[in-house]
Amino acid sequence: MIQENVDLSTFNTLAISAKAQYFAEVKNQSQIQQALNFANDKSLPVLLLGGGSNLILTQDFKGLVIHIALQGLEWNELDSDWVEVTAQAGENWHQFVEQCMHRGGHGLENLALIPGTVGAAPIQNIGAYGVEIKDYLISLTALDRETGQVRAFSCSDCQFGYRDSLFKSQFPDRYIVLSVTFRLRRRAELQLGYGALEQALSEVESPTPKDLFNAVVAVRQSKLPDPLKLANAGSFFKNPVVTQDHFQHLKLKYQDMVAYPDPNGMKLAAGWLIDRSGWKGHRQGDVGVHDRQALVLVNYGRATGEEVLALAQRIQADIKKRFQVALEIEPRCY
Repeated sequence: MIQENVDLSTFNTLAISAKAQYFAEVKNQSQIQQALNFANDKSLPVLLLGGGSNLILTQDFKGLVIHIALQGLEWNELDSDWVEVTAQAGENWHQFVEQCMHRGGHGLENLALIPGTVGAAPIQNIGAYGVEIKDYLISLTALDRETGQVRAFSCSDCQFGYRDSLFKSQFPDRYIVLSVTFRLRRRAELQLGYGALEQALSEVESPTPKDLFNAVVAVRQSKLPDPLKLANAGSFFKNPVVTQDHFQHLKLKYQDMVAYPDPNGMKLAAGWLIDRSGWKGHRQGDVGVHDRQALVLVNYGRATGEEVLALAQRIQADIKKRFQVALEIEPRCY
């Protein structure tokens, strides 16, 4: 079960070549506990790995990498309006969304084609086109590494925020998500309030959930590179939130600035800030900014994690200088 000196390039979507001192792929709770016992016996740090789509490896990992590969779905018909679906943590997120849509459980269509696994999705409360995972998540189960017990978390227990949760901000790496339960609609209420989706569906008279799903996939494919063809970690920076005063000051100078109302002020489009600063299409060696989406950093070949991070930091410094706005890196760095 435990492997040594494993190359992680195929286990992260940035395709960064870093090695794990020890590596274990786990398919059930018993195997997770065995892996944790191994790490404890050797006093090893542990890195939990799902789809590897939110990860920057800046060096070899001197410890145990646990790849979560739990599989399975449970479908529970509640009534004519709602269905509950429980997915194991290792299920592919996009395939899960597609399967729910085909079986008549609706609400997650806006989150199609987001890379990663079901278990990783709640960690940062993934979201797109007006929908976040918290909108449909009912509960999840997670193994507490400190106590060895499995704990159930309600949606409110997870303390979801913008690309954030209890598991990310307060207790990173303490809990291992095992399964996630969603309550989905039988009668779809489509969320179409984003320009790109409205345009993609402009000629469809009465869009269905499948139409929305296909539109989301098409829009994402038109803007974002496929990690299997061009290595990337998806959106690299969070959209920053600034005060109304700061926004109004910037708006005087940049009238085409893209922003959205936020409870704490205005949320700026990080991609617009980076594009406006001339970074789109920039390349240095094997690392660069995608030429169609400035929010995405890409690995053209053999870029290292340090090189990716160095470019990200240069972009952060430039945005701070130009707009007095701090960009926060979304992926985890190790």
